[in-house]
Amino acid sequence: MLEQIDHKKSMLDRKRPLPVHTLRSIREHLIVSWPYHSNAIEGNTLTLSETKVALEGITVGGKTIQEHLEAINHKEAILYVEEIVQRREPLSEWQIKNIHRLILKGIHDEYSGIYRRENVLISGARHIPPDALQIPLLMEQFVSRIEKESADLHPVAGASIIHSDFVKIHPFIEGNGRTARLMLNFELMKNGYPPIVIEKEQRAEYYSALDEAHTTGDLTSFTELVRDTLDRTLDRYLKLIG
Repeated sequence: MLEQIDHKKSMLDRKRPLPVHTLRSIREHLIVSWPYHSNAIEGNTLTLSETKVALEGITVGGKTIQEHLEAINHKEAILYVEEIVQRREPLSEWQIKNIHRLILKGIHDEYSGIYRRENVLISGARHIPPDALQIPLLMEQFVSRIEKESADLHPVAGASIIHSDFVKIHPFIEGNGRTARLMLNFELMKNGYPPIVIEKEQRAEYYSALDEAHTTGDLTSFTELVRDTLDRTLDRYLKLIG
């Protein structure tokens, strides 16, 4: 399957530069669908069309200010990740904190970009995150490890490990999932792959695969989820450009 994905990526690369209007429509769709699904996984009730409206600066009746800010903040975080990729910067602790700071901006400023100082449980998961006192060292080791290992891994495997290991550490009080999905796409994008959107309909499968990885050490299910989502994304792009 990874060979199939690489073949499809090569087909897409051969068609670059992509048609201007097609590229614009892909980006416009991504800028709405990515925040919508990532936030919906965490419980945000904005619909896809309401997310689009919120991103245009229009208030949606019956929805909270926090839900509006979650959509707006997520878009800003996507733009920031794109900048990091374009500048070819490594994924440092500083960059991770900046991404997280954007996610929680105006929602929980007291927690944004700051490692948790309290112990937590993850609702519905068997895995118990490490003690808060361990977070600084674990994050230092995490960043050092991914920088060394990602070059030797297929980008799908590298992105899956980055996401899974980060969520296992659970370094922030909240916003870990959204930050992890942005980091996953950072790894794909820096290697020339399109970003993927894990959809809210995949929520149960997504959480189950992560919990399996964290409790057994087996990342197979989670890596397959990432791989299959990327495969569908490449199919969609190739169909659009013909």
